[in-house]
Amino acid sequence: SEESGSCSLWSGRFEGRFEGFRMTVVSNATPLIYLAKIRRIKLLKKVFGEVFIPEEVRAEVVDKGKMLGERDAYIIEDAIRDGWIKVLRVEALEVPIKMELGEIAVLSLAKKHGIKEALVDEASARTAARLMELTPRGTVYVLLKALELKEIDLSGFLEALGDLVEKGFRLKEEVFLEAVREARKIAEKSK
Repeated sequence: SEESGSCSLWSGRFEGRFEGFRMTVVSNATPLIYLAKIRRIKLLKKVFGEVFIPEEVRAEVVDKGKMLGERDAYIIEDAIRDGWIKVLRVEALEVPIKMELGEIAVLSLAKKHGIKEALVDEASARTAARLMELTPRGTVYVLLKALELKEIDLSGFLEALGDLVEKGFRLKEEVFLEAVREARKIAEKSK
């Protein structure tokens, strides 16, 4: 489930400010799919600069998505073609928790390239990331960072968050409410 954990949202779940530079991130399928579904995938480029994905994730989001006739698959394919989403092959590392191949590949790619943050929404992948000394980030984190970087305003954040849920993104009510509270704090600070 998205952004699950027991710590407060900003002090762990969503925390992490940039010091004026963009950092490469490795992404799993879910953030790509849902940000594309709500037509906000370019926020990834604005927040991180470039995004690495393993071949397994590309196959899931583009190949499988196109077979199913999903529009988001074509949007993601365009971002790959534009070059800011980069597809890399990686040998799977041993991970401490049973997960899907795509998630294993994401964490393996992050470790291999010394990338500290991984965009993963699933609870097991987030736990494994922490055990592998990586920082798990999720789809809601991307929206909060975009707000903090003034790539979207508060109404854009709220619209995007609502659109995610409308498109089927699973988000616990308490996480939704805490994300809204955090977004309001960020918006208030930037006035």
